[in-house]
Amino acid sequence: MARVRIGHSELNVRPVGLGCMGMSQSYGQADDSTSIRTIRSALDLGVDHLDTSDVYGASDITWGVPIRGFGHNEELIGKAISGRRDDVVLATKFAARINETNDGIAIDGRPEYVTAACEASLRRLGTDVIDLYYYHRLDPRVPIEETVGAMAELVSAGKVRAIGLSEVGPQTLRQAHAVHPIAALQSEYSLWERGIEGDIAETCAALGVTLVAYSPLGRSALTGALAADATFAKGDLRATNPRFTAENLGTNLAPVAALNALADQKGCRPGQLALAWLLSRPFPVVTIPGTKRIEYVAENLAATNVALSADESAYLSECFAPGTIVGDRYAPVHAQTVAQR
Repeated sequence: MARVRIGHSELNVRPVGLGCMGMSQSYGQADDSTSIRTIRSALDLGVDHLDTSDVYGASDITWGVPIRGFGHNEELIGKAISGRRDDVVLATKFAARINETNDGIAIDGRPEYVTAACEASLRRLGTDVIDLYYYHRLDPRVPIEETVGAMAELVSAGKVRAIGLSEVGPQTLRQAHAVHPIAALQSEYSLWERGIEGDIAETCAALGVTLVAYSPLGRSALTGALAADATFAKGDLRATNPRFTAENLGTNLAPVAALNALADQKGCRPGQLALAWLLSRPFPVVTIPGTKRIEYVAENLAATNVALSADESAYLSECFAPGTIVGDRYAPVHAQTVAQR
């Protein structure tokens, strides 16, 4: 697999990494022992980029289900990569906090919190340096220059190698980049969600920022595994997601039929084709599909072997043209944190 450089940093990763959030929250039950085995097997298969956040494990409080605990996912990864730290580019995030007000969500971008959050993440991950440190969600109370300035101090101190932002728009990205080079922008991007195309992607290209696409399989919608009458258990993010409601899911799965048909013609899985489409974009893209099962890790990695012609890429783009997928991409409690300013 060809490697992708993360911005202007010295970090290089394979184009398909592993998002680890689902091992702690949002997509049903997970077993720590199984998750650790999956991570270690993923490294054996060649995965060299793990993505987490300090809040993964605590956020299920917003769905009214038992939580694993703030920092659970980082601790899990720390155990899984013990003795193998040099095999992986390790990415984590800060800013999202859980409290008992504002529906359980609070965002904190204060410089003093940046420093404290980083120290806590280093301890949980069992490492002395974070390769890629993201500002997870924008705190509207704190100027971006102040937050990024504190992140830059972490780089100078040798505690962070490169910094990134998540779910911000062009203006914020430019303001941040003027303080310290931004290596990566992590935002939702897939055939199902193409909102970053245009101004955001163009700004990334102009600044040399690598786009890291989360939910690249549309929260499983692009795998061919969902039926129009699918239902989701309490604690599953999709149970409250407008795109997965009974009113919208059938409409949103209609273009997936074209994805499935083309995948059949090419002898690959629909999810592999969806990832191949992302990797064919005219700007650098790294994907971090999430899964708890090693067979899906292997399947996702094999997407780099799927050759996609320009005509096929254009066909899929047309099938999933912006506006085809209906419904907001988050319920209101979460949508308030992803305003791309």
